[in-house]
Amino acid sequence: MFTGLVTDVGMVQRAGQGRFELGCGYALDQTVIGASIACDGCCLTVVEVLLGKDGFQSGFAVDVSNETLSKTTLGSWEAGQKINLERSLTPTTELGGHIVTGHVDGIASVVSRNPDGDSMRFEIEVGDTFAKFIAPKGCVALNGVSLTVNDVERTRFGVNLIPHTLQVTSWGDVSEGDRVNLEVDLLARYVARITQSGS
Repeated sequence: MFTGLVTDVGMVQRAGQGRFELGCGYALDQTVIGASIACDGCCLTVVEVLLGKDGFQSGFAVDVSNETLSKTTLGSWEAGQKINLERSLTPTTELGGHIVTGHVDGIASVVSRNPDGDSMRFEIEVGDTFAKFIAPKGCVALNGVSLTVNDVERTRFGVNLIPHTLQVTSWGDVSEGDRVNLEVDLLARYVARITQSGS
């Protein structure tokens, strides 16, 4: 489980067929193989801890299934790309965002990026399948970042990112036309399922 509050911005050091190596600022000397780290919102399993290089304190390798590649943006990752990282919750972690599982539902598209006061407003488009889960003032995780939905119109919704979020995540580099990993709110998913089943 995660909260959608990014704790490090790593970088893809090597991208291969279903295997990625990422550099990060985490101290991984006590990280066990099998630990979970959210990478741009995708819950991935650490399969190898790597020695630091390219200015990073340490790094780790993950193996990715074809299912994950088909449902996320990981298939387009390239060496040098910045990635939002968040380690798994521990019982004493402050819940500052919302409950994020790291199980990405699909891919959304950035329609526009415009200044809005000191913040940056992004308009996001999702497919019909996911639009029903998005509600004004609800929560959504985009590339692993917990965000509040400002408004919704059909398959599009708006989010505002404050300067701090733009600085400490990879969202400072996100532009119009980019694709991002989408995880809808867990409660919205279950409410929709209950409603569909008529129970």
